[in-house]
Amino acid sequence: MANLRDIRRRIKSVKNTAQITRAMQLVAAAKMKKAQDQAIAGRDYAKQLKEVLVNLKENVGEDANPLLVKREGTRELVLVISTDKGLCGALNTNVFKKVRANVSPTADFVTVGRKLRTTLGKMGRNLIADFDVKDPVPFAEARPIAKFLTKQFLEGNYDKISVVFANFVNTLTQEPTIHQLLPIDPGGLGDEQAYEGVGKGDHGKADKAAALSKDYLFEPSPADVLGSLLPLYVNFQIYQMLVESRASEHSARMVAMKAATDNAKKFIKELTLEYNKLRQAAITSELLEITTAMKAME
Repeated sequence: MANLRDIRRRIKSVKNTAQITRAMQLVAAAKMKKAQDQAIAGRDYAKQLKEVLVNLKENVGEDANPLLVKREGTRELVLVISTDKGLCGALNTNVFKKVRANVSPTADFVTVGRKLRTTLGKMGRNLIADFDVKDPVPFAEARPIAKFLTKQFLEGNYDKISVVFANFVNTLTQEPTIHQLLPIDPGGLGDEQAYEGVGKGDHGKADKAAALSKDYLFEPSPADVLGSLLPLYVNFQIYQMLVESRASEHSARMVAMKAATDNAKKFIKELTLEYNKLRQAAITSELLEITTAMKAME
């Protein structure tokens, strides 16, 4: 009977766990929809902003703005965007693998999200700054990050600034991505970012041709307009990567919690079957003992 009690306790424990994971799944699903809408809503704006920048670039030299100038040094600063909470599958692990595979061991880091901040700290990597971002992501909270990274680049502290984040593809797929933020590659402005091409096919060259075919009139001058738009471009790039990461987080958590709930239900069925077998065996044994005793008394 002790075994039966143990199995009953395990069934009760797994049922309680399943209720928790089911509740977390529902919460993540609600947040996921909002985060996905926020991520998708920004893609068209990013595309239009880049079209204007492509046209501007053709009217000025590549050295018209210090944010466009490529440097020969190797000092690198990396912004790593992860999650504050766990239970989102292998999302943070995959982002960290991307960092290890593509980032120099001598690079310095700026982090958003507690998970990889802790991991990088334990590995002894040099963390120069950390930022907290609310959920859902306000556009205003991307500005301090963009301002800090731009300042580090313009002051000559670093020759290259990159961002590693989880790019949202769909609910089941989140792709770890590394993107060079600064200096802005003039030749790559017309190419789609990872998030812009999701579900649309490869239209980078067509978009670039469409941008160049438009006849813009820039006032007071293309160089002045470029100087005003590039900081906005950097700011919006960071904001879009933040919302892509947040959409990836909630999607991964919803999928992970659904898998946990399904596994718990499967485990409950297996435990219930085992419990019934043991209970039936115990009843059969008691009946045999009674029958044997009655025969012995005859």
